[in-house]
Amino acid sequence: MNKRKLLGAVGAAVAIAAVVTSCGDGTTRSRGWEFSRNMYDPIGYNPDQPNANFADGKTAQMPPAGTTPVGFERFPYTSSTADYERAGVELINPLARTEANLAQGEALYQVYCAVCHGPEGHGDGSITKDRTLEAESRQLENFPPPPSYARTDGINSSRGGLMADLNDGKIYHTITYGLNMMGSHASQLSPEERWKVVMYVRELQKK
Repeated sequence: MNKRKLLGAVGAAVAIAAVVTSCGDGTTRSRGWEFSRNMYDPIGYNPDQPNANFADGKTAQMPPAGTTPVGFERFPYTSSTADYERAGVELINPLARTEANLAQGEALYQVYCAVCHGPEGHGDGSITKDRTLEAESRQLENFPPPPSYARTDGINSSRGGLMADLNDGKIYHTITYGLNMMGSHASQLSPEERWKVVMYVRELQKK
């Protein structure tokens, strides 16, 4: 048998084998052998799958008591006024006062805070002023202005004391939980970002 006939026979055998192995028996959905099946079948369980490794047969388990999720920082204060005062006594900004941190704090303030508190912290943000929806010629609702941070304005906080005298802990607590019409910003700002905003607000208090 010459090489051409040998190659032809081998090719025909491979083709027949491929056809035979790809055909099912008409009763199953099997497509025959699959290459590297474990490459696309996950070894781990999906959260909603049954799991015999646990007594309750569930994959999704409650985390052990006292554990902290990765990337999560616990804040051991409630939203109460008592814990607001306690935060004011116990918390100090852990970040160093650098030009970079201050610049980042200003940028975050302008994005998340200035719309209400104003670019300079005087409580004159854009949503406190008359605004018209041009497409409908409709006057938009104005929000009451928040108190100014500036010492020269001499405005009191609704929880007592001058806004200019609010310390690190009280400002951080308020950003975390919100107050009055201001909602919590804990989901928008990470703990480190909140401290950077606190750093910038302390600068606004000096004006």
